[in-house]
Amino acid sequence: MNGQQVDVKVMMLGKEYVGKTSLMERYMHDHFLVGSYQNTTGAAFVAKVMSVGNRTVTLGIWDTASSERYEAMTQIYYLGAKAAIVCYDLTDSSSFEQTKFWVKELQSLNENCQIYLCGTKNDLLEEDQRLRRVDFHDVQDFADDIKAQLFETSRKTGQSVDELFQKVAEDYAMWMPSN
Repeated sequence: MNGQQVDVKVMMLGKEYVGKTSLMERYMHDHFLVGSYQNTTGAAFVAKVMSVGNRTVTLGIWDTASSERYEAMTQIYYLGAKAAIVCYDLTDSSSFEQTKFWVKELQSLNENCQIYLCGTKNDLLEEDQRLRRVDFHDVQDFADDIKAQLFETSRKTGQSVDELFQKVAEDYAMWMPSN
């Protein structure tokens, strides 16, 4: 790869138990762990290098703790973030309401951060549509208002997970000026 190196700091935000850690696990290792995850304490970091056109893009992904006791510490991670994947559980309406808090906080601390809204646990809806508690059109309206892109994913099946992270990488590879 002869092109320019692009480093993108990506934040994973959202209410506890929406699937941020397992979404990142699916993307990084292409597998789904059955059973419960341990709550993230502070933040976890992984990096993935990929090629986008003639550029090398490194996504530095920060999976942040969501509980209130870590809130002040999480704000530190916003500094320098180029992208934020704000997650909510498609089967939990309160998790979508919480995205508004994360977006507002992020925008007040880092106005240049591109936001990607990510509905998780879409596999549960494939089994039973009655489990959906977050209306797609409401989320699309919110995404339009904040100029965010919207993805509905399943960390269990992998649906739209790679596409989400690929879009983040492509957006920043395109926005960076050529040498």
